[in-house]
Amino acid sequence: MPSERHVVVTGSSSGIGKAIAQALLRDGWHVSGLDVSPTTLDHPQFDALRVDLTDGPATEAAAQRLAGAQAFVHAAGVLRVANLGRLNTAEGELMWRIHVDAAQRIGDRLLPAMAAAGLGRVVLLGSRVAQGKAGRSQYAATKAALTGLSRSWAAEVVAHGVTVNVVSPAATQTAMTEDPARQAAAPVLPPIGRLIRPDEIAALVSFLLSPAAAAITGQDIQICGGASLPR
Repeated sequence: MPSERHVVVTGSSSGIGKAIAQALLRDGWHVSGLDVSPTTLDHPQFDALRVDLTDGPATEAAAQRLAGAQAFVHAAGVLRVANLGRLNTAEGELMWRIHVDAAQRIGDRLLPAMAAAGLGRVVLLGSRVAQGKAGRSQYAATKAALTGLSRSWAAEVVAHGVTVNVVSPAATQTAMTEDPARQAAAPVLPPIGRLIRPDEIAALVSFLLSPAAAAITGQDIQICGGASLPR
């Protein structure tokens, strides 16, 4: 990767997105953070863009300003839970806009330039719930969509030096796990006996953005703490 490495990270003000931004700053990246919340990072190589990712035109305008970035990490996310008979259309649309629509709007601006330059890395934050879980149908649908999106993008740019992958954590220790909107459905601890840490996810993302990961593309990599093991 070039010496002046520029990465766009959504959801950089808290949780997984913040941990990823911090890890990439330590790796020497220039990080542009997209988040509706005020930034909580103070670093000379970090700049924040306040943008509501549910606002399509605003998201596209922010992405256009960042065209030329060598990497894109989509970590912004929100979780709403509901069982059949109580599905909330507005909350389903909220998750779709943040998880999928924002990713495609930003990716559509950044990936063509990466492919033209012959260099690029994309990581979308998925979830193990994408495989299906009771009470999470709307959330699971949006996260499953990211796998299809990423594999399709990977197929388009694989010959142009650009990789596209999904990282899918099990339940992670973030403010999302303490959101009152999901208190009726507490996260289940993986077999390791604790929640996944944001810095563990950040470490994998950091590797996927490195030159050593140039041959890894179109994959959905799980950080599951043993949750995917047969039992």
